Amino acid sequence: MTIDVRSHNREAWNRYVAQGDRWTLPVDKETIERARRGNWSIVLTPTKPVPRGWFGKLAGAQVLALASGGGQQGPVLSAAGAHVTVFDNSPKQLASDAEVATRSGLSLKTVEGDMRDLSAFPSATFDLVVHPCSNLFIPKLDAVWNECFRILKPGGSLLTGFVQTFAMCLDEDAENRGELVLVHRAPYSDLKSRSAESLAALVASGEPLTFGHTMEAQIGGQLAAGFVITGYYDDTWGGTHALDGAAPAFSATRATKPPIPSL
Repeated sequence: MTIDVRSHNREAWNRYVAQGDRWTLPVDKETIERARRGNWSIVLTPTKPVPRGWFGKLAGAQVLALASGGGQQGPVLSAAGAHVTVFDNSPKQLASDAEVATRSGLSLKTVEGDMRDLSAFPSATFDLVVHPCSNLFIPKLDAVWNECFRILKPGGSLLTGFVQTFAMCLDEDAENRGELVLVHRAPYSDLKSRSAESLAALVASGEPLTFGHTMEAQIGGQLAAGFVITGYYDDTWGGTHALDGAAPAFSATRATKPPIPSL
């Protein structure tokens, strides 16, 4: 089966918007007003707020919210004083950001595209890239890390959330029963780990295609691109999954592009 992953996942997320998925619900007016007063937070993973120290000086900063559509992170950072561009594969997710910006009078740009191709932006454009847990929707990560390194200014940072390697290798049906059963080899891939029959059913269901990535691809890939890891934490589903009682399913990193050495 030949599948255009980007096109399939674009339509899947467009459907999620129509269904009111958790990650497609725009923030309310009160959240934006609090952010304007300096009371704000965002998440890269399901529950744990990103440490405020990870953002550096946000007022006036050029920020790319990468694969981060849905009217959540981007508008909050804009209300907090940043110049935000939201980049996402789903036009309906981007429409949610535009809706919040119009409603609350925010200066926020939206750009549709593939997170692996940031050629729309010149090198050294952004002070900060915010990349919530979304790289599970692409099969390889190298291009993401390399492009993020290119578009960041020296001294800029990339904040990323991602799924732990093993968490995508578990049997979903067993986990729904409260059991943890390892059934797939890492790294998991909907295209390679499922049977042809199971993959066909998944595609027909309209659910997004997902891909697990090793810690070598996640953290090692950022290091190989030239980043220095300057922050790390783990997170869970927040008590809604069987895995939460055993191990964290998510991690987040702060990776910094080294500044140009002074002469």
